[in-house]
Amino acid sequence: MSLFKTENRSAAKPYVTAVIVAAGNSTRMGGVNKQFLLIDGVPVLIRTLLAFEECENVNEIIIAAREEDIPRMFAMLKDYNVLKVKDIVTGGRTRQQSVFNAIRRSSPLSEYFAIHDGARPLVTAEIINKTLEAAFETQAAATGVRVKDTIKIVNTDNVIEATPDRASLWAVHTPQVFNRNLYLAAVDNVINSESFTDDCRLIEEYGHPVTMVEGSYDNIKITTPEDIVIAEAIINRRENDA
Repeated sequence: MSLFKTENRSAAKPYVTAVIVAAGNSTRMGGVNKQFLLIDGVPVLIRTLLAFEECENVNEIIIAAREEDIPRMFAMLKDYNVLKVKDIVTGGRTRQQSVFNAIRRSSPLSEYFAIHDGARPLVTAEIINKTLEAAFETQAAATGVRVKDTIKIVNTDNVIEATPDRASLWAVHTPQVFNRNLYLAAVDNVINSESFTDDCRLIEEYGHPVTMVEGSYDNIKITTPEDIVIAEAIINRRENDA
């Protein structure tokens, strides 16, 4: 499936489009849209956007959201003076389709897509930049952390079948950053590309390696009400350490 024609652009500093995926149904949050929940007085989505706003390597931001949430999001952008957002597009039926809808609105100048979950509001400009720099070198990179717990592979009868070596296990986070031409080639050539829940998987299926960048355990995803409490504790700790 072809999204649109691409253009090559040579520059010392690649043009980067950040795609913020914020179109989920927030089922585990009791149906309350987690993008609008407050963390220490600031909405989840705004905290996410401000990290990308601060990042000097990000040129533009496009948000994929539920159609009914778009007017409220535009109003929040004005309230918090978020200037890099080029547009807010309607998300698709799946996460991957939401990403595709957003990148269709990216600038023709864009050379890299930095795809990030709107519900990871504690990401920092430093992590974003580290992941971008790695992708500039290898065309594909994602941030994550090493797994602390021992992981078990369990069958359908809840019986342990294997224990993978923890030293090789990482929990992948976002942002996940990809060269534009690489990403679009994967979209065009990987079967059922719209069904993946992780952009790294799309690139893996296409056969291109993805570099992992060590991030932070602070970069949690807001999924359940308990995560709001954890996020506020992390913010308070950061403020005390500053």
